[in-house]
Amino acid sequence: MSRERIQLEPAYVLARRAFRDTSLLIEVFTEHHGRVGLVAKGVRSGKSAKSALLQPLRPLLVSWVESGELGTLTGVEPNGFAGELVGERLLSGWYLNELLTLLLQRHDPHPDLFRDYALTLDALAEQPVEIPLRSFELKLLAETGYGLNLAGVMEPQAHYVYDWVEGAQPSSPGPGTFSGESLIALREGALSHAEHLRAARRLLREALRRQLGGRELKTPKLLRELRAAAGSTPAGESE
Repeated sequence: MSRERIQLEPAYVLARRAFRDTSLLIEVFTEHHGRVGLVAKGVRSGKSAKSALLQPLRPLLVSWVESGELGTLTGVEPNGFAGELVGERLLSGWYLNELLTLLLQRHDPHPDLFRDYALTLDALAEQPVEIPLRSFELKLLAETGYGLNLAGVMEPQAHYVYDWVEGAQPSSPGPGTFSGESLIALREGALSHAEHLRAARRLLREALRRQLGGRELKTPKLLRELRAAAGSTPAGESE
């Protein structure tokens, strides 16, 4: 079996877990190779400086030897600085990682999505979390071949239902409908009003649920618990 060596590839750790006695099994999202599974040998031995670097949400340069489904990590170093994410912002970053881990196939490159991910992490450190989250969810669905069909003429004052084959279809107002104004705002990336954010969240949540195929996301539950403990509900949150 051929063994390809990849050197200093821009990457982020999506998830990590203990593997055997002193190693880690990590999932990384890379710019040119997509999601990659790597074995980081010996990094939990106490003699390795790599473990401290191999943390989620940090920009890294990663090197590995690729052979089959899992590669072997050979090097890691920082690749600039990341904005500090704490509390709800940190959980929002974990949420993005969980989506990428579940929805991206290994070794399927998405360089544009990688750059969007990096920009979204920066935005999470600086903006209200709902806007960058909804924008990234929309891009992720499009990149994986399940983008929303919001093409065509929509009237801002009209109401629509979303058909998963035909896209937005005119409808009488009702509990399952969306205003044309909200759908236009989602299409144009102009989610500045609470009503638009609520509609975007409702539609994107259902779209993601369909693609997850019954697989449960853990971070939204943690996020709800954090919000409940803080007694706050940010704009766009419908629960």
